[in-house]
This record gives sequence, C-alpha cells and structure tokens, in this order.
Amino acid sequence: MEREISLRTGAAVLKALLRRGYRAVGIDVDASLPWRLRAHKVELAFLALHGPGGEDGTVQGLLEILRIPYTGSDVKASAVAMDKPTAKALLASQGVPVPQGTVVTKGAYPDAPPAGWEWPLIVKPAAQGSTVGVSIVRTPAQWRKALRLASQQGERIVVEPYIAGREVAVSVLDGEALPVVEIVAPQGFYDYDAKYTKQDTEYRCPAPLSSRQTEALKEWAVRCFHALGCDGAARVDFRINRRGRPYVLEVNTIPGMTERSLLPMAAAYVGLDYDTLTERILQSALRRDRAWAEAQPHRLGRNASTIEDRRKGRACS
Repeated sequence: MEREISLRTGAAVLKALLRRGYRAVGIDVDASLPWRLRAHKVELAFLALHGPGGEDGTVQGLLEILRIPYTGSDVKASAVAMDKPTAKALLASQGVPVPQGTVVTKGAYPDAPPAGWEWPLIVKPAAQGSTVGVSIVRTPAQWRKALRLASQQGERIVVEPYIAGREVAVSVLDGEALPVVEIVAPQGFYDYDAKYTKQDTEYRCPAPLSSRQTEALKEWAVRCFHALGCDGAARVDFRINRRGRPYVLEVNTIPGMTERSLLPMAAAYVGLDYDTLTERILQSALRRDRAWAEAQPHRLGRNASTIEDRRKGRACS
C-alpha cells in the first residue's frame, strides 16, 4: 500500500524537478539501489518514500554511507518518528500532549485492554504509516481481530483510547508551520481509503478554528519538529477532542506529495506552488551537503554548492 503512494509521490516530484531544469531521474528502491545510484552518478537524492524501509532511516543510512546528500530528516529523526511509542515518549518528555497508550507484542495478546479503559480504542502497528493496519475497536468482539490485523505489519502494537473529535494536520517547512488543514473523512475515520481512493473526504484549508487554537497547533507542530530533530518538511497529525484539547498522534518525516496530499495543499494556500515547494524541500539536501563539506572537506573533495550550481546536476527521486 505504501509503495503505491511512494510511486505517486515520486512521479509528481520527478516532474517538478524536470520542470525546474534539473537533470533528474526516478529510481525505484530495491536491492540494486547502491549500484543504480552510482550508475546514474546521483549527486542529490530527493526522498519520496513512505513507510518502513524508506521513511524509517534505512535508506537515509545507506545514503550517508555513500555520502549522497538527501532531503528531509536524518537517520535518527526518521527512525524515532517512525517508531510511534519512542516518538510519543520523547514528545511527552518535552511537554507535548500525546494520547496515553500501551504496547503489546505479537503472540502475547492480552485478553482485554488495560483495566479501566473504555471503548472505543485505537489499535495500530507501532511502526507503519498511511493508517495501514489501524482499527477502531468499538466492542470486545473486535479486540483480537484488530490485534491480528495490526500484527501483520510488525511485532509491536500500540493501543490507545480513541479520541472523539476533529482531525487536523500541520505541515512544517524548514521549521515554520504552514496553515492548519482539517480532514473530514467519511464515517469519521481517515483510513487508507479515505486518504487515497475515496472522493468524498473533505479538506478544509485553513481549518475553521479560532486564531488561538490555530496558533497553539502551529506551536505544538514546530515543537515536535525540533524535538525530533526533523529537517526539510514534516507533517504533524493531531486529534482535537470535544473539549478543544489537541493531542499529537504522530510526526511524518516524509509527508506525501501526491495530488491529494496535505503538505502541497497547505503550501499552496500561502502561495507556494508545487514546483516551488519541491525546490524548497530540495534545499534540505543542499544544507546537508554543505554541512558534510564543512565537517570533512578532504573526504568530499568539493565545496558547498547552491541551487543554481546544482541546476544541471544529477538528482534522483
């Protein structure tokens, strides 16, 4: 599922880079990735990968070894953000409001949720994206089925109380929050189909919130961005309960860039068209390139470069 969205994001980004005059090439990720990067003489990598194996620091680590500057967050931030329990613990230590929850392990399912918890509950994989493997559990009869579904995506499963209310997202670009987007999904659940296939999901940009709520959400999003050490673009997903209290659900270090994605939607509202947004994200790879050059100039053997210097260089997405 995530692969399909990665391909859609990659295709859109590739077109934008080509329109901007870059000598860009699309590279699908498989075991031959190191050789293909070398064969195409890639100088910068624009990461358009969603989910495990691409958004969790794995490819970032490979690119670090190959010394190919890449867009977005580094290995540590990517790995931490992808692991929901770890990210929640770190954010909570910084005062960020997150849902209470617990982690259960595949093969050691409890017969029931923790004592004192009320239905409904959210059951989801500990390290997955695009709402893959996520269930709203409304009755005891659905409990074990939800655990089995989530366990198909990994050994560890997160269980949290369901937060009734509104769903919003705040994209952060280079440490600055973009407009808040509210998602109004069919049946009130913004699952994979609501995100990518159904046409009746409604997006409100900017979200119809008070100025005080809006600024608070933006401040929390920026705090999350810095707490995890993100770079380039990221997206912070929230639920706002019926009393107006926000809770951070997760931080996405490689937000979608498809025609229905929230980051381009929010950017467009402040006057950043898709191609300009793509190039802004590309700047994060150039910053990484400069940082590497300053740290180890003898190893890289080149000076820091600018967008214009790279205009005819080889980039991949």
